[in-house]
Amino acid sequence: MAIRVFVLLAIFTETLTGPCIPNKADVILVFCYPKTIITKIPECPYGWEVHQLALGGICYNGVHEAGYYQFIIPDLSPKNKSYCGTQSEYKPPIYHFFSHIVSNDSTVIVKSQPVNYSFSCTYHSTYLVNQAAFDQSPYAKLSPLSRVATVHVKNGSVGSFESQLSLNFYTNAKFSTKKEAPFVLETSEIGSDLFAGVEAKGLSIRFKVVLNSCWATPSADFMYPMQWQLIGKGCPTDETVLVHENGKDHRATFQFNAFRFQNVPKLSKVWLHCETFICDSEKFSCPVTCDKRKQFHEETGGVLVVELSIRSRGFSSHYTFSEILYHLVFMLGFFTVIGDQTASVAP
Repeated sequence: MAIRVFVLLAIFTETLTGPCIPNKADVILVFCYPKTIITKIPECPYGWEVHQLALGGICYNGVHEAGYYQFIIPDLSPKNKSYCGTQSEYKPPIYHFFSHIVSNDSTVIVKSQPVNYSFSCTYHSTYLVNQAAFDQSPYAKLSPLSRVATVHVKNGSVGSFESQLSLNFYTNAKFSTKKEAPFVLETSEIGSDLFAGVEAKGLSIRFKVVLNSCWATPSADFMYPMQWQLIGKGCPTDETVLVHENGKDHRATFQFNAFRFQNVPKLSKVWLHCETFICDSEKFSCPVTCDKRKQFHEETGGVLVVELSIRSRGFSSHYTFSEILYHLVFMLGFFTVIGDQTASVAP
């Protein structure tokens, strides 16, 4: 008996609701999140029910939400690379995602005006993130900095990846425990290893963090004249910098030796700046590979032989260091033999 009453109530409620009242909807709301896109259109556009509207012409996943029909693209990285017909393109330095909501009815005749709402979200791919790294003076007053990631919700087609990026410091090369910055660097710690990384939270898994360049300044101004370059074109600038991951995941990490700026009055903090790219791994190869100088050990009495090319103005060919060493040893041996022969025929 209870089941019959429930069914009757459901039928009665549906009868009271009836067909929706046609509403001309020429404006839609688009919320561009770093991972999700939400689109809202006024309910009952031109007399269409929510179950008659399809996202991308494929998915009938709209819901009735407080005077609107709402459609959600939950992840910009679906299994089929195109969630419900969502398309994307990259025109450096901008990512574009676009889709549409269309009416679709299988009845013989259609009395409502067809609708086709197109919408898009735009994201920049390049961002500059910075952070006060450490304090060179043990007597300086530290001021904590907030690194809380916030999502920018905007009505329109402009989104932001920047709100999800943070520059962090870690206690060791495992990059598992964050270190609060800025921290005091004692004089005895100059030259010790520091561990840093740029991390993205809430981004789709298709996007990878790529470090293009990182540099340090004694000021928060990233264009401060005095700079110390750590990473350039995704690769270390010297042997004291080690890049662990770059373009492989949602986080890019590296380490460098602690240092201090000299002869900089009234500036004690060292600021780290990183120019970061958000790379679409479904369209590009994101991992950064750096050419390493070929080094090898030879059994030459403990001498380390490094292969490099030397070109002189008087020669048209290249000689490696090992070839030069070989010719040098050969010439020394040759002169030694000549010297011995000369000594034997001397009166």
